[in-house]
Amino acid sequence: MYESDKIMFEIYRDKQYNEKFHVVYYTELNEHNKHIEINRALAGESYFDGFIKDYKKEEAKQIIDSIVKELNEGNTVEKAAIKEKLKDYTP
Repeated sequence: MYESDKIMFEIYRDKQYNEKFHVVYYTELNEHNKHIEINRALAGESYFDGFIKDYKKEEAKQIIDSIVKELNEGNTVEKAAIKEKLKDYTP
C-alpha cells in the first residue's frame, strides 16, 4: 500500500467555540483550506485519529460521520469501538 492509498483523519473536539466534535481529513485538504482546518484541529482536543483506505473512503466516511454525530448527541463512543467499526476500512 502506497502513502497515497490511505487518508489520514482526526476526530477532535472544538475547545474554542461550541465543544462540538468534528472530523478533518488531512490528506484531502488543499492549499485553500489547509491552514484553516489544521489550525482548527490543533486548537481542539484530539479524540481519535488514524488512516482509512482510499478505495473504501466513502463507506468509511459515513461511519466516521455517524460516530461524530453520536458524540455530538452526548453519547460516549469508546476508542476501541471506533477502531472496531473502522477495522475493514483501515490499512
